[in-house]
Amino acid sequence: MTLLAVTRRALIAALFASTALTVASVAEAQETVWLDVEKDELTFGFIKLTDMAPLAIAYEKGYFEDEGLFVTLEAQANWKVLLDGVITGELDGAHMLAGQPLAATIGYGTEAHIITPFSMDLNGNGITVSNEVWSLMKENVPTGADGLPQHPIKADALKPVVEKFKAEGRRFDMGMVFPVSTHNYELRYWLAAGGIHPGFYSPSDTSGQIMAEAFLSVTPPPQMPSTLEAGTIYGYCVGEPWNQQAVFKGIGVPVITDYEIWKNNPEKVFGITQEFADENPNTTLAIVKALIRAAKWLDENDNANRMEAVEILSQPKYVGADADVIANSMTGTFEYEKGDKREIPDFNVFYRYFATYPYYSDAVWYLTQMRRWGQIAEPKGDSWYDEVAKSVYRPDIYEKAARLLVEEGFVDEADFPFGSDGYREVQSEFIDDVEFDGRKPNEYLGHFPIGLKGEQRVEGSEVVGG
Repeated sequence: MTLLAVTRRALIAALFASTALTVASVAEAQETVWLDVEKDELTFGFIKLTDMAPLAIAYEKGYFEDEGLFVTLEAQANWKVLLDGVITGELDGAHMLAGQPLAATIGYGTEAHIITPFSMDLNGNGITVSNEVWSLMKENVPTGADGLPQHPIKADALKPVVEKFKAEGRRFDMGMVFPVSTHNYELRYWLAAGGIHPGFYSPSDTSGQIMAEAFLSVTPPPQMPSTLEAGTIYGYCVGEPWNQQAVFKGIGVPVITDYEIWKNNPEKVFGITQEFADENPNTTLAIVKALIRAAKWLDENDNANRMEAVEILSQPKYVGADADVIANSMTGTFEYEKGDKREIPDFNVFYRYFATYPYYSDAVWYLTQMRRWGQIAEPKGDSWYDEVAKSVYRPDIYEKAARLLVEEGFVDEADFPFGSDGYREVQSEFIDDVEFDGRKPNEYLGHFPIGLKGEQRVEGSEVVGG
């Protein structure tokens, strides 16, 4: 073991030995099993969102050091810069949109084989509209006995507003963070479920606005509130704290969370290149071990550590938003209109419900949305979805890391779905009640009245094929 590889935990173990503690008493203590890491100095990228928390916590709590890793965390300007950094090797890994490793691997956009051995969280996004749009939507939203809007608010309430704008010659523009982002697909899902067409992509037109009634375009997350305030867009889908920021600034109203669109949906992932994993297998395991421990810390004891996490994330080097803004969602609540704060204990989930397990079915869902909206231009068989999912999502790596943590006493075996085939059970808690079976992607696509299915493809400005 090199001098650099000695961590505080290893030093404590050495001190125990020097004071003649019995072998039995040392064995009873939590003890990291040292891996012979191939690379111990690492740089990871992230975007300033609260769901980068596992990286910040693994760093601040010394979990990376415990694994013999010396990590530098660097905020990135946008998702493309982040992805390019991982591909070129400038970054060893990064907090990524779940769609990024999949899109890169199938060659949509920048081509590279990116894998994920760790899913960073569940939920965490919201859809916010401008005050003007909300005042018009509100007429179509029923209220409860308390006089407050009934949730979840479906896009049905937005449809008359979009039609009004069109009649007035106003384009209904909305923001999302990246073409293969969760946010893009969640916003499209919500709009389409309410009968609003969010537009198609095609090989010759990557705007995603073919046949659109609501026009979606890319805006970096921290710029969402200011872009909304400027009137450039009328709404957006983004992660926290940028929905709550709109509430605090009084410029917009979050109308729905992604928890209400798809309960406990997978969100970000930790991405590395296949080449990095091949060249640094022990380092990869060590990274995943540290991240699993960080995720557990974030959720343990009914979110008892969340306020400490809020203070960490509020630092300029991480998210940099006011602690009050971050706490609004991170501590198990979510504020819609100013003063309308509701309990949503699972708005951010980092460890519960096997949140960190990289399920193949999660990958398949993202691939179905790429196909639904034309980013995957041609029809694919069910086996293709399965093969791509298994080439990108790596529960085999994850389970090895989790096993080591169980042996070390840091986690319980029941915390993990060991022996899973990688597919979740059929999921039904979507806003439109359509069931999703990851083993049957084409059958799933056939349920939607808006979106490509079967042999359909986009040619020019129309859908052709059966």
